Amino acid sequence: MRPAEPQEDRLLTLLRVGRIYAPEPLEANDILIADGRIAALGRDLEIPAGWPVRVVEARHLTAVPAFIDQHVHVTGGGGEGGCGTRCPEITAYEIASMGIGTVVGVLGTDSISRSPADLLAKVRGLRAEGISAYMYTGAYRVPPPTLTGDLQRDLAWIPEVIGLGELAISDHRSSQPRQDEIERIVSDTRVGAMLAGKLGICHFHLGDGKRGLEPLRRLLSETEIPAEQVIPTHVNRHRDLLEEAADYALTFDANVDVTAFDDADEDDLSGFGAVSRLLRRGVPVERITMSSDCNGSLPGFDDRGAYIGMRVAGNTTLIADWQRLVREEVLPLEQALGLISGNVARVLGLHASKGRLAIGFDADVTLLDSQLQPQQTFVAGKCLYDVNHTES
Repeated sequence: MRPAEPQEDRLLTLLRVGRIYAPEPLEANDILIADGRIAALGRDLEIPAGWPVRVVEARHLTAVPAFIDQHVHVTGGGGEGGCGTRCPEITAYEIASMGIGTVVGVLGTDSISRSPADLLAKVRGLRAEGISAYMYTGAYRVPPPTLTGDLQRDLAWIPEVIGLGELAISDHRSSQPRQDEIERIVSDTRVGAMLAGKLGICHFHLGDGKRGLEPLRRLLSETEIPAEQVIPTHVNRHRDLLEEAADYALTFDANVDVTAFDDADEDDLSGFGAVSRLLRRGVPVERITMSSDCNGSLPGFDDRGAYIGMRVAGNTTLIADWQRLVREEVLPLEQALGLISGNVARVLGLHASKGRLAIGFDADVTLLDSQLQPQQTFVAGKCLYDVNHTES
């Protein structure tokens, strides 16, 4: 009688690669994966005979921690021009094809035709397909829409909820929240997260309004809220805001998130240009992250705030801007990886299991070619993208 075939999830996986950046370069060139985690790192690892193992031969590729995108409209954004301008959902394949293993889903302007419940369902669907997915509760508006009717309950009782976002400030589409409302929301998020053992990030959407980062400056200056609780995003929306973001990061030792805009008007405001500018201003690379705003809307408005058109944001610009930072030697690979992996894991409170290639960490691995282009993406040890295989 033939022995039963080993179950797919019981197999060991051995990645044999050319180099490993963990993010620092390692002497190892093999990664052994067991039960979704990294079990061993070494040179020319040998597996005992008879052990069920899948070997991936990729000596021409470089292994890095799978990328993390902390700002993705997984259910689609948009809607500023009516129901016909709602953006589409993103697929697991689209995520993994860019080397991304983890996403955080977010609601934006439209929390009427889309809801936190829709977002949670999509996040759980992505998880079922193998993507590591989380979400923010809330949206642009105040009071923020929630799953349970209470911010603290959402954070305490829903495992997928890791914070609040994207709460809009300095934007004509925001609820124009008062300072005391911002302080109360951030405080509630902090306490709810503490009850669940989470960091409880408050992810703030920055528009191009004249107040800029002033509400967050006041929050950190006038309350006991720690700077790590707050992440302003879209800080490269215009030149003055980017300069203010540099001052904010340096003054409060705070984190700032650069958006890889598909439609950046000037190269200085692209993801590449913005990171370069922040670094020149002296902002530590550890305080900078990049995200895509993928499947969100890129609406156009005239001087009176009237909607005039829209495009849908993709995630290819995020990877392209990141690659350019390495190719043009703005940052070495080991530091640049932090922008879309290690730094992001830290600011989200996921750094105990993600953002590094180390024993015991989640086996989220992206294999890059010599041009830094993702060729394979593994999440919890499962290959979700292979450039040599088309989407099924």
